[in-house]
Amino acid sequence: MQPLQGLTVVTLEHAIAAPFATRQLADLGARVIKIERPGSGDFARGYDQRVRGLSSHFVWTNRSKESLTLDVKHPEAARVLERLVTEKADVVVQNLAPGAAARLGLGYEQLSRRKPELIVCDISGYGDDPASPGPYRDKKAYDLLIQSEAGFVSVTGTPEEPCKAGPSIADIAAGMYAYTNILAALLQRGQTGKGQRIDISMLESLAEWTSYPLYYAFDGAEPPPRTGASHATIYPYGPFPAGDGGTVMLGLQNEREWAAFCEKVLRQPAIATDPRFTANYKRVAEREALRGIIVEAFASLTVAQVLERLEAAQIANAQVNTMRDVWAHPQLKARGRWSEVGSPQGSLPALLPPGSWDVGPRMGPVPALGEHTDAILAELGYSATAIETLRSAAAI
Repeated sequence: MQPLQGLTVVTLEHAIAAPFATRQLADLGARVIKIERPGSGDFARGYDQRVRGLSSHFVWTNRSKESLTLDVKHPEAARVLERLVTEKADVVVQNLAPGAAARLGLGYEQLSRRKPELIVCDISGYGDDPASPGPYRDKKAYDLLIQSEAGFVSVTGTPEEPCKAGPSIADIAAGMYAYTNILAALLQRGQTGKGQRIDISMLESLAEWTSYPLYYAFDGAEPPPRTGASHATIYPYGPFPAGDGGTVMLGLQNEREWAAFCEKVLRQPAIATDPRFTANYKRVAEREALRGIIVEAFASLTVAQVLERLEAAQIANAQVNTMRDVWAHPQLKARGRWSEVGSPQGSLPALLPPGSWDVGPRMGPVPALGEHTDAILAELGYSATAIETLRSAAAI
């Protein structure tokens, strides 16, 4: 039995934060019923067509779910949704615009009066607590905007230009906090029998992840500088070119490793005791001079040779892999981390979620838009005629 088997999650979600959270619940066996707009669905379905005509974002965050199309503003569809929540749901998740769920009758206060054991998780950009809305409550909140507001962009990039993270890190942070808070709420409900509201803010989630730079800049101090792929406060730690045009990533953590690096990698042991470099803070201050020495030493070596020396010296290292390289990564293959999921376009490769269980995760298909509408309505007692009437009225 999977850990969340028997639990039902009803989710009004789009894009990344909420779908990523509910996919984790589906991976653990929860039944996740995804409410989508008739005709268009989750707008992430249309982001691109990179996966055999399907959206890369949608394929990533929506496996193992059931898709039910409802025009939630249509009175008949609203009644379907109300029945679905009150009769079936253990958890409701939504990342609509702030206040929208309450206007649809899906706010926690409204739902908990009818079903006190219900857990409701609201995900928004800046928080959606009516008691403490804050001045940013109603601002639009896309991933890039939250990366900027949380200060993440200000400490990421090069000295000349700030950069955002490649993946949607603000969405991912919020999705993971939603996921873990829901799990905690389920544990608490098991003890008390009562549900609760969870209010997840993308800003608060990413601000937590950015707290090392925050503390580094404590009490008005200068923030860590933008140093590209190098570490802002440890050196040498980051990318270095090899003589064959490739790049090696390496990182030193202490003075023992610094001595081993000079002796076994640079093969210039005297550099370890050079007064400019005898402590990390000195190496950070003199990073340009030290970088010149390292680049010169690596200029006659291939990436493979540099990596061989780093391994021999027990210095942390990595290759700078492309997406193509990750698809073929030998460690992922050796650990059996690739599985397959179904989709409207056939079988697709999919990474197993991190972690291992005696009973593996559910790896169900990515749903077509509205694929499960008729089956779910029939489960609620709607006849084929009633379902066709709803469809004719554009309610589903």
